[in-house]
Amino acid sequence: MSAKRIGVLTSGGDCPGLNAVIRGAAKTCWRLGYDCIGFLKGYEGLYDPVQYLTLTPQNTTGILNEGGTILGSTNKGRFAATAGVSDRIEIKRELLEGVKCTVNQLGLEGLVCIGGDGSLAVAEQFHKFGIPVVGVPKTIDNDLSATAFTFGFDSAVACATDALDRLHTTAASHERVFVLEVMGRHAGWIALHAGIAGGGDVILIPEIPWTFEGVCRKILEREQQGKKFTLLVVAEGAHLPEGGIVGKLRDGAQAKLGGIGELVAREVERRLLKEVRVVVLGHLQRGGAPTTFDRVLATQYGAHAVRLIHERRLGEMICYHPPQMKSVPIREAVNRIREVDANGAAVQAARALGISFGDGSEEASPFTAEIDETAILADIEANAEFSLEMAKSATAEALAQK
Repeated sequence: MSAKRIGVLTSGGDCPGLNAVIRGAAKTCWRLGYDCIGFLKGYEGLYDPVQYLTLTPQNTTGILNEGGTILGSTNKGRFAATAGVSDRIEIKRELLEGVKCTVNQLGLEGLVCIGGDGSLAVAEQFHKFGIPVVGVPKTIDNDLSATAFTFGFDSAVACATDALDRLHTTAASHERVFVLEVMGRHAGWIALHAGIAGGGDVILIPEIPWTFEGVCRKILEREQQGKKFTLLVVAEGAHLPEGGIVGKLRDGAQAKLGGIGELVAREVERRLLKEVRVVVLGHLQRGGAPTTFDRVLATQYGAHAVRLIHERRLGEMICYHPPQMKSVPIREAVNRIREVDANGAAVQAARALGISFGDGSEEASPFTAEIDETAILADIEANAEFSLEMAKSATAEALAQK
């Protein structure tokens, strides 16, 4: 092996495009004169026992269009750093020391950490401990605030859109109401984009409060127009009208969301005395080959992540600001969830098409704000919130050091 080495790992839930990032990083390493080491089973492969393989042209050939990850992954174990939406767990010092020892012994110039919010929170702790890392944003939820798109999102939307296309024909044939529950955790990006692309009639997301009355009103409105079927797209993290979300709490881990689709279906069925069927896509959205967009995006992420290490820009995450690739400190990427703007362009367009968000605002004008003005105001508010949070954090650290 050469003297220069770069490590790569995939952490958290899998999604289409992981192998494309691995391939992009590995090929870039070879062009720049680095050996590339892939750690197995996410962060767990970094310590006790250390598990890795050397990535070569032979074992990375043909993986661009494959789903999953050849390195394996896990969202559990000793390196879990997230217990809730924003609850962080400190990694034990002995684990950090063990990882640092592994990195030093293998002579790694840097470690490419491919993951979502929770996995990148681990990477940020590594960085603070002096372990050379860079981040790559991976999640089907598209909820990382520092990047326009995370890879895996487009593939998940394609899966959900295909499901809606198929449900449309059977719903129309039998004049039924169908509820499609999709992933996304605490952000409604998948539901919003799939709902628009797949011709959904009602979209329920965490960012827009809704009521059962609003949902039923839309179904009855469609019937009055001669449309005897309705497609509802429900994000797994959508809040119930009375508050709260549907799922199971887990000790020391994020809540397992799911079940709201069934609840919505049963309540609509009770109120309207209509047959309602439920489809929960679940992990189908995580599997399969990545879309063309995700292959291109993931490949760029892999290549530019290696570039960050090569240029010694450690502790940063590569991010996509169309049409350019940029980078931000990892701490900015994991600071807050990127949510759907309730007055954003996509929501306004959906309302203009007659799509209901269950909030009973169908009769109002869908264009509630100038698109550019909305974006600017959202950016100003987000930047102000982040600056305030960073100031509070810096003040707390300064006081702790006294």
